[in-house]
Amino acid sequence: MQKEKKQTTISELGEFGLIDRLTQGIIIKNKSTFQGVGDDAAVMNYAENCVVFSTDLLTEGIHFNLMYVPLKHLGYKAVAVNLSDIYSMNARPRQIAVSLAVSSKFTVEALEELYSGIYLACNTYGVDLIGGDTTSSLTGMTINISVLGEAPREKLVYRSGAKPGDLLCVTGDLGGAYMGLQLLERENEVFKVNNKIQPQLEGYDYILARQLKPEARADMVEAFEKINLKPTAMIDISDGLSSEIMHLCKKSNVGCQLNEESIPIDNQTRKMADELNINPLVAALHGGEDYELLFTIAPEDQNKIKNDPDFTVIGKMTDPRQGANLITSGGSEIPLQAQGWNHMK
Repeated sequence: MQKEKKQTTISELGEFGLIDRLTQGIIIKNKSTFQGVGDDAAVMNYAENCVVFSTDLLTEGIHFNLMYVPLKHLGYKAVAVNLSDIYSMNARPRQIAVSLAVSSKFTVEALEELYSGIYLACNTYGVDLIGGDTTSSLTGMTINISVLGEAPREKLVYRSGAKPGDLLCVTGDLGGAYMGLQLLERENEVFKVNNKIQPQLEGYDYILARQLKPEARADMVEAFEKINLKPTAMIDISDGLSSEIMHLCKKSNVGCQLNEESIPIDNQTRKMADELNINPLVAALHGGEDYELLFTIAPEDQNKIKNDPDFTVIGKMTDPRQGANLITSGGSEIPLQAQGWNHMK
């Protein structure tokens, strides 16, 4: 019988011993990283480009449930979703810093599993881990990821550049992450009642991956360059399509007509929604965590994306006095409401 591997408490290593163990073997990938982990501060040089910065928190019980989220997946997701903010500026991420607050319920080996996901994401997206902080928590885990990126000033895209007449576009498909979450929550409730019942997850690999291991759209920065397209405005879909459209409308001072029939929804998303008696449109509009890119383009640029299946035109921007509206499949016009994720509710 194989002996159970001894687990190491964090107190055995202490803060600096833990940092050394979690960050050993880091290999620098970017020329802009002069000094990474190991000194009082990291040093970067971006030469002529603009520096793009973003930071985000993930808190146990609010953003993730460790009953069904593997730590390696959590580490990967924590990085990917933060990099998504940089790609939505049409920039490239280069460095990240990771700060962690953990309770005594986590062992060193558990944190190594978390960091294995972080390093996998770093390797996948070509970014350097350059520092961070660790501290104790009375309950659970909180992860903070800060991201530094770069882009030439003329390439940057903001939320504020859309104009009436611009086309509203999205990458990929929507609603899958939300339906993957609903599936996991359902099976978790069954497990609480009877922990001997195996979860029923077969046939839903895609929507489970959308929730547990989402990918940031790094490919879109290169795709835009290849077809010589610069969006007029852009945002990533983290809090739900409805919320992100409202952000674009507010920052750009425009209205919007969103076509229900044009919203791309995967078959697994529809199937799970039907199984749980949820309207798939609700999942796409308000579910969030898809991390696709929502962007606007000038009408004359439509030919640049029309033959690419990864891009879908889902509406157009209008005069701000018309407001933001959903055009239903029946032709009705309904005011669009931001009902996506709100961190303070």
